[in-house]
Amino acid sequence: MKRSNSSTFKFIVIATLAIVVLVIAGVIIYNTNSQSSQGMVSGKQPPIEDQPTLGDSDAPVTIVEFGDFKCPACKAWGSDVFPKLVNDYVDTGEVKFSYVNVLFHGEESELGSLAAESVYKQNPDAYWEFHKALFEAQPSDDHDRSWITTENILEIASGVSGIDTNDLKSSIENNSEMDAVNRDSELASEIGVQFTPTIMINETIIEDPFDYESIKEVIDSELEEN
Repeated sequence: MKRSNSSTFKFIVIATLAIVVLVIAGVIIYNTNSQSSQGMVSGKQPPIEDQPTLGDSDAPVTIVEFGDFKCPACKAWGSDVFPKLVNDYVDTGEVKFSYVNVLFHGEESELGSLAAESVYKQNPDAYWEFHKALFEAQPSDDHDRSWITTENILEIASGVSGIDTNDLKSSIENNSEMDAVNRDSELASEIGVQFTPTIMINETIIEDPFDYESIKEVIDSELEEN
């Protein structure tokens, strides 16, 4: 009886250890497949149909920025990282870049997004210049103060060729492009965006959007696969 109990105990211990090893192996495999040193693979590439998109529509790599016009980090990313990205990859035809609105800062985020969507609907060719000008109008300090107003938006738009400010004002007042704003907000929620800017390269969410070398590594890896 003692020998039988001892054998049973050993079997239980071995079986338990085997299960633990399998669980650990599964975790390692999962982490290897879902994470890299540059970011997290989401498993889903955001759709960019009807989104403002810069670059060759047939480019093999898609980059999506989830951003907020009220976000200081988004302004910094747009001035520090974005121009390098355009020069190195968008202008070469290897990457197309799209922007999705995120509404993390309340009513002003919504108004800025509504204005941008209205400009895009009115004249897609004027969108990116307006996009840049709106970010440049963001104050360099006291970020919480109100600055995205209809009056300021119209003043900014008046300096961008190809925008009818009367039509823009009417579109803003009538919330004409609110469906597009809501669509972006739903997409950001679906992807699980938790901070701005969130940068996605195909299915990979970049861990540090300001680490340009990591961004390049992911882009180059995706280009090798396509």
